[in-house]
Amino acid sequence: MAEIGFSGGDKLEKYLADALASAESAKQLSVGFMSGATYPDGTKVAYVAAINNYGAPGRNIPPRPFFSGMVEQKSPGWGARLGEALKFTDFNGKKALSLMGEEIVGDLKQSITDMDSPPLSPATIARKGFAKPLIDTSHMINSAQYAVDDDEPA
Repeated sequence: MAEIGFSGGDKLEKYLADALASAESAKQLSVGFMSGATYPDGTKVAYVAAINNYGAPGRNIPPRPFFSGMVEQKSPGWGARLGEALKFTDFNGKKALSLMGEEIVGDLKQSITDMDSPPLSPATIARKGFAKPLIDTSHMINSAQYAVDDDEPA
């Protein structure tokens, strides 16, 4: 039986070690409404988003799970997408997480746009002039961002 041998594995070993180090250099992706995002009156966007997502029965605000629903629907594919992003970025962890951040922010904004139930109350429609839930000034949708590690939100 013939034996098969390989030579020149030093370059491959170095490439894999460098790729692993680069992939491990980025540790965290945050997506949503960052702590510095506020409305002009100082109200935190994350606070308003949480009320809209989970509802506030005492204030007669029904839940509209735009964020938690998006996570439930999209998160099963995030691992495979991250693997693709790592390959695409030559295993640069920070770049791969940035690509994922862009994608997830896009999914979040689409979820806000698509949310249409429960319908708004007639009083809210009269005040706003239109019947689209979660969109009033567009401040919340425009505040959706991501950050990799401790970088500034993008």
